[in-house]
Amino acid sequence: MEGGIQLTQEMVLVLIVLSATIGLFVSELVRVDIAAILVMVAIGLLGLVPSRDLFNGFASNAVISIIAVMILGAGLDRTGAMTVVSRWILKVGGKTVGRIVPLVSGTVGLISGIMQNVGATALFLPVMSRISSRTEIPLSRLLMPMGTCAILGGTLTMVGSSPLILLNDLILNANETLPPGVPTLEPFHLFSVTPVGFVLLIAGILYFLTVGSLLLPKPRERATGAPAKTKAYFADVYGIEGDLFELLVTVDSPLVGMTVADAEKMEGGPLLLAIRNTDKPRLAPPSDEMIWVGTILGVMGTREIVGRFALDNECRVQPRLRTFGALFNPSRAGISEVVIPPGSRLVGQTIGEARLRTRYGISVLAVNRRGDAIIDSVRDIELETGDCLVSHSTWRDLSTVSQERDFVVATDIPKEEQRPQKVGWALLFFAISMSLVIFSDFRLSVSLLVGAMGMVLSGVLNIDEAYESVSWKTVFLLASLIPLGLAMERTSTAAWIAQEIMVVLGDVPELAIQVALAVLATVFSLVMSNVGATTILVPIAVSIALATGASPTMYALIVALSTSNAFILPTHQVNALIMGPGGYRVADFIRVGTPMSVIFIVVMLTMVNLVF
Repeated sequence: MEGGIQLTQEMVLVLIVLSATIGLFVSELVRVDIAAILVMVAIGLLGLVPSRDLFNGFASNAVISIIAVMILGAGLDRTGAMTVVSRWILKVGGKTVGRIVPLVSGTVGLISGIMQNVGATALFLPVMSRISSRTEIPLSRLLMPMGTCAILGGTLTMVGSSPLILLNDLILNANETLPPGVPTLEPFHLFSVTPVGFVLLIAGILYFLTVGSLLLPKPRERATGAPAKTKAYFADVYGIEGDLFELLVTVDSPLVGMTVADAEKMEGGPLLLAIRNTDKPRLAPPSDEMIWVGTILGVMGTREIVGRFALDNECRVQPRLRTFGALFNPSRAGISEVVIPPGSRLVGQTIGEARLRTRYGISVLAVNRRGDAIIDSVRDIELETGDCLVSHSTWRDLSTVSQERDFVVATDIPKEEQRPQKVGWALLFFAISMSLVIFSDFRLSVSLLVGAMGMVLSGVLNIDEAYESVSWKTVFLLASLIPLGLAMERTSTAAWIAQEIMVVLGDVPELAIQVALAVLATVFSLVMSNVGATTILVPIAVSIALATGASPTMYALIVALSTSNAFILPTHQVNALIMGPGGYRVADFIRVGTPMSVIFIVVMLTMVNLVF
């Protein structure tokens, strides 16, 4: 292009790194945070960003803000502040889909505007289970509307999602490379996007009250119960059926000398849930526990399966539950669903390697993976993000599991809030943070850290709990990708890409360019992290706006908002969380999410043009 920006050697290097970044994200050869760190290292080795600026992302306003938001959300959760909201929903929601869906989805959406949408979704999963059981509305009718509105709620404020938190930092980076005479781009304030996000949230709720309700899956709708789901549900979805029995291992049994793991590998056997050797009976026996003469096994299965197993292995079926009666009491133990969330340390481990029985006291009976129930050779299954584990445990152990970052318990369990007496302090310091954000000139990170540290000093959280509440995977992902955006700006690669895009598009209306940016950001967010998509596309959007005389901040906002348009595939963290408990398949997300994505683009572009 004559007179335009010419491709340089530095630009070629940036394009190579950019292509490698997209390739690593799409192929998932390594975890996204590892890919981001590799990209940062490559940029440093190639000298595309000065060494003194390479690690600035870790001290950036965006990264510190995300850390503070996660701590604030954990403080509200720890004191039970959000439980009050769930009780109110149960009280006023009634028992009809027409009232429950807008009430629940709207509440989750609003909460997502002030805390990370993944956290809001995890917080409400057990609440949804309770509501489902009391209203007899299947979870498949509730979780997708809730998840969609949680994602939409992230567009309500500039702290609702990682891309929006990152956006102001990217705008400041763009200011450093603006051509002479171009006015400095102004960052957004906390509620700058609220009109857009509010209308998007309303559109999402209306969608699920009308067309969306017709598209939601129906075949797997069965009644659910609390604290555990009903036998009919687990029998229908997972094939887990039957009753509880006790087997006495006799002197002639071939089980003598076997480990629990060996016994579980025997074909056609019942589920082994408990054991008593010489001491008191216990659930979830370790895999290496030995079976001896006189051992009593607590098993679950149909009378036919248990009887045949006992006959083949010289075991005596006890006439009633004498040993495990108290342990198997439904008020004390039962079957539940536990989801493996994004960032869990268990991803990549087999269930056997994770030692869930020994460490957490839960026996995994089956795995729901993208709508398919896996019940054979469960110990050898390698865990993936979004896997829903059907487990048997005591409610006490399950309550402990619910406090672990590696799990999200999707079954409602009765539990005591850890520090309900601190709820006043939690709300006070949250209000102080929001007031500083709204009414002061302090940076977002400073304002949010005031509240986060206030919660630590007042005992809402201790400092170790504050550290544990932070998703360090997200932190490293965000901080490591910031240098890529900086390299695109400083080497004029973003401007060159924008120039080439305009050559391809030719002389088209501004609305067509906006639609192209929104669609491009949507596609990127479906195949890679929304943070990565924002980092790559915002510099390009700013350059396109400068080339066409449009508003750079508006184009940047279109990109940051469009990365929340992630409804078509279960690649978004929220979708991964609800997939297992809702019994959804990929086809369900495509069918329900495609119209929602179109609605999102239409509503978002309309509102952005009206407001900005």
